[in-house]
Amino acid sequence: MKKHPSPNRWAPRFRTIATLAVVLITATAAVAQAPKSGETKPQTQTAIFAAGCFWCVEEAFDKVEGVVETTSGYTGGTVPNPTYEQVSSGGTGHTEALEVRYDPSVVGYEELLDTFWRNVDMFDAGGQFCDRGSPYRSAIFVAGDAERRMAETSKQKIAEKFGREVVTPIQPAAPFYPAEDYHQDYHNKNPLRYNYYKWGCGRAARLEEIWKAGG
Repeated sequence: MKKHPSPNRWAPRFRTIATLAVVLITATAAVAQAPKSGETKPQTQTAIFAAGCFWCVEEAFDKVEGVVETTSGYTGGTVPNPTYEQVSSGGTGHTEALEVRYDPSVVGYEELLDTFWRNVDMFDAGGQFCDRGSPYRSAIFVAGDAERRMAETSKQKIAEKFGREVVTPIQPAAPFYPAEDYHQDYHNKNPLRYNYYKWGCGRAARLEEIWKAGG
């Protein structure tokens, strides 16, 4: 009678074959994901704006072509890693803000400034729309001299267009702290609640009023 080999005899070979298969799959995936010769990933930059409730500011910038990512958060204060409750109480000095990551080959900083001005009440120093107090103040946080020059120029153009003083300050960028997860992309996660808040707060109506008066 023919004697069959023990199954354990083949175990080392099976392990070797399995290991080689994993290595081959990993290497193939790495080659597939690697950029082609002469191909580079887009270099992104960041900009930070405050225009009241960051839910609404995030929605506005998400619609801009060339914006890669938006993050709601807090900046301009003195307490590291503040919570929403701390910021909204007004005790940390932070304001609700949005960090915008964008591809400058598609959209420029000046175009982002245009989007900002279209989504802020630049004549209100006490907050924005129905949200009152320093956590909801408007501001442009600039990262250097180039951004400051462009921001100052755009602010002057807005003041001339409306014939009024623009109270939105231009400030040096400060540490930015992302808000809690439930705040991120809120307009998509909770569209009914978001739209109820946005319209109830009077944001859309006030913005329409401002730009209708400005021609």
